[in-house]
Amino acid sequence: MRTGTPARAGQYIALLAYLVFLAFPFLWLVSTAFKPPRELGSLHPTWIPKDPTLANFRQAFDEQPLLHAALNSLLAALAAAVVAVLIATPMAYVVARRRTRLAKAVTGWVVVSQAFPFVLLIIPLFLVLKSLRLINSVPGLVLVYVVWALPFALWMLAGYVRAVPPELEEAAAVDGAGRVRTLASVTAPLLAPGIVATGLFAFITAWNEFFFALVLLKTPEKQTLPVVLTHFIGAEGVADLGPLAAAAFLATLPSLVVFALIQRRITGGMLTGAVKS
Repeated sequence: MRTGTPARAGQYIALLAYLVFLAFPFLWLVSTAFKPPRELGSLHPTWIPKDPTLANFRQAFDEQPLLHAALNSLLAALAAAVVAVLIATPMAYVVARRRTRLAKAVTGWVVVSQAFPFVLLIIPLFLVLKSLRLINSVPGLVLVYVVWALPFALWMLAGYVRAVPPELEEAAAVDGAGRVRTLASVTAPLLAPGIVATGLFAFITAWNEFFFALVLLKTPEKQTLPVVLTHFIGAEGVADLGPLAAAAFLATLPSLVVFALIQRRITGGMLTGAVKS
């Protein structure tokens, strides 16, 4: 049955309302970033700044080491994404291809682990990092990000592996290829879109993460960008709104770019043209 015109119109209206709901915080952030101080304190705020200025961006860079913090976030996020994907890819292959009780238990544990709150994990992670002398270090933070991203990466890549026809791997086995060679030469190339999407998701998670970085990093020169953004809020809770909005806007741009890349990879199709009927 075809959806009636009123129902279809209602769907589009609901979708538009949802998009406006999602876009409102970002649009207001952009508007605030370009407003001068007198407009920020106005009792009648406007969407479009009447006298747009870049002073908030200059002040943000003058007050806080945003570039250095962004570099720390970039290094931690990239390292965490690469390591998580390298570990999760062979694990996902085993979980997806071997229908054993252990594989089912691993899958169940992955699902259950996503329900654990940050507060429950921070104490044991802190003790482990303290014993390894990795407190207040970017490598220690990377290790935490890998642990946090690994379950989701494993679950996501296992779904991509199941979508790969087993007949391709059987044909490789007939030609004499072993498990490792089959994974590297046959399965991994077909998993490329899934690997990229998983890595980008892990990157976004690490880039935006705040709680672990706040607890584990104490030295200012090692802090990540989300932690440095809190420095625009004074001791009495009064925020320096203009520079804070400018810095937050710049910190949001990488996530938006990565989301655009993820959408292209996912919608492109994983096995388009790989198997001919």
